[in-house]
Amino acid sequence: MHLNEDLASYGYQQELSRQLRFRDLLSYGLVYMVPIAPMAIFGSVYAGSGGMVALAYAIGVVALVFTAFSYAQMVKAFPMSGSVYNYAGRGISPPVGFLAGWVILLDYVLVPGLLYLVASVAMHATVPVVPVWLWLLGFVVVNTVVNSVGIRMTAVVTRVMLVGELIVLAIFIAVAGWAVASGKGRFSWGAFYNSDTFTWSVVAGAVSIAVLSFLGFDGISMLAEEVKGGARQVGRAMAAVLVLAGVLFIAQTWLAAMLVPDPGSLLTSGDPDGTAFYDAARAAGGGWLATLCAVATAIAWGLPNSMVAQVATSRLLYAMARDRQLPRFLAKVSIRRNVPINATLLTGAVSLALGLYMATRADGITLLSSLINFGALCAFLVLHVAVVVHHLIRRRSRNWWAHLLMPAVGFGILAYVVVNANIAAQRLGLIWLALGVVALAGLYLSGRRPVLSGLAPAQPQRDVERV
Repeated sequence: MHLNEDLASYGYQQELSRQLRFRDLLSYGLVYMVPIAPMAIFGSVYAGSGGMVALAYAIGVVALVFTAFSYAQMVKAFPMSGSVYNYAGRGISPPVGFLAGWVILLDYVLVPGLLYLVASVAMHATVPVVPVWLWLLGFVVVNTVVNSVGIRMTAVVTRVMLVGELIVLAIFIAVAGWAVASGKGRFSWGAFYNSDTFTWSVVAGAVSIAVLSFLGFDGISMLAEEVKGGARQVGRAMAAVLVLAGVLFIAQTWLAAMLVPDPGSLLTSGDPDGTAFYDAARAAGGGWLATLCAVATAIAWGLPNSMVAQVATSRLLYAMARDRQLPRFLAKVSIRRNVPINATLLTGAVSLALGLYMATRADGITLLSSLINFGALCAFLVLHVAVVVHHLIRRRSRNWWAHLLMPAVGFGILAYVVVNANIAAQRLGLIWLALGVVALAGLYLSGRRPVLSGLAPAQPQRDVERV
C-alpha cells in the first residue's frame, strides 16, 4: 500500500511533505542527540555514578536499544506523526494515548527551552558582554525562521552543523587519546567499574541523568509522515543513531574520566559550574581545546539540537491538535511550506518564555533536566506496554521475541531507572501527570473525549510478521 493511502486509511490527509531520506533521518537523530552532548553534563553523571560515567552511558544504550526496538514495532503498525501519543492511543486506548502524549509533552515542550538556556549561559560565559537573554532570543529567532521555511531547509542546516560537531569530537578524541598514551592523566578502567563505589542503585540514578544525552533518537518517529521509503526506514534510523551515538558518548566520557584533574573533589563536590569536561580537555591539550569544546557545545545545543527539538515538538502538537485533543489552530499547516506553522511558532514562543524564566532561577537547568528525563522515561514505559497490548493481545501475535520478551526487558530496565531517579523529578513528574488526568476529565466533561481518526474496534488477527 502506498504511504499516502496508509495515512488515508486512518482518516488523515497527507499534509506534510515527504522529502526525507534515511540519511536525513540519521542526521536529524544525531543532531537531536548531539554527538558532544556528554560534554555539558559530564560532571553531573561522573559524580552521580561514583566515577563510572562510561558504565552509565553503556547501560543507557542497552536500555534504550530495547525502547528503539519497540518504537520500530509500533511505527510499522501506525506510520504517522505523534510518537508515543499515537502508539499508546491506537495500541491501547485513546485515553491512554492522551495521557502518554501529555507525559511526553513534559519532554518535548521543555527540551527546546533547556537547550536554549544551556547554550545561552555557556555563550554568556564565553562572551560576557552579551547578556543571557539576548543570546536566548537570537537562538530562538534563528531556529524558528529556519523551521518555518520547510523541513528540507532544516535537514540541510542540521547536516552542516553535524559535520562541525563531529570534527570537534574527533579533535578531542585524538588529542585526549594522545595525552593519555603520553602519560598525562591516568589510564584506568574505573569509568566502567569501580568496586569502591559500585551499587546498582547508584548506577541507575546516574543513568537517569545520562539519558538526557540520548533523548532525541525517539524524535525520529515524529517524522513518519515526512519520510520516503516507508516506516521501516524510521525504525532503522532510530536503532542506527542510538548505537552510533552511544559509542561516541562512551569513548569521550572514558577519555575525559582519565584526564579529570581532581577526581576526588569532583566525586564529593559535584560539578556546580558544569566545567568538569572542559577541565579535562584543558589537561589534555591546553586552553584552546577547553575553549573549543565549550563553544562547540554551546552552539550545538543552541542551534542544531534545539532546531530539531522544535521540529519534534511542533509535530507532536500538530498530531494531538488534529485529533481535537489540543486547540485546533495548532493543526494548521502552511500551504506553501508544508509545515505545521502555528505549532512551530508556539513552540518557539514557549521556549523563549521558559528559557527567560528559568534563567532567573539558580536551579533552572537542573530542574528542567530532571523533569525532561522523567517525562521521557515514563512515556517509554507506556510504549513497551503498547507493543504487548497491540501485537500480543489484540492481534494474537506469536512472535514472542519481538512482542513480549524485548518490550518486557526494556520496561524492566527503565522502571528500575525511574524508581532510582531524582526524588524532586519524581514528585514534579507525578504532579504533571495528575494535571493530565484533570485535563482528560475536562475533555470528557466538555464532550470531547479522546477519539483517534480511523480507529476501529480491534479484531483478533493472527500476526505472524517477523522482524
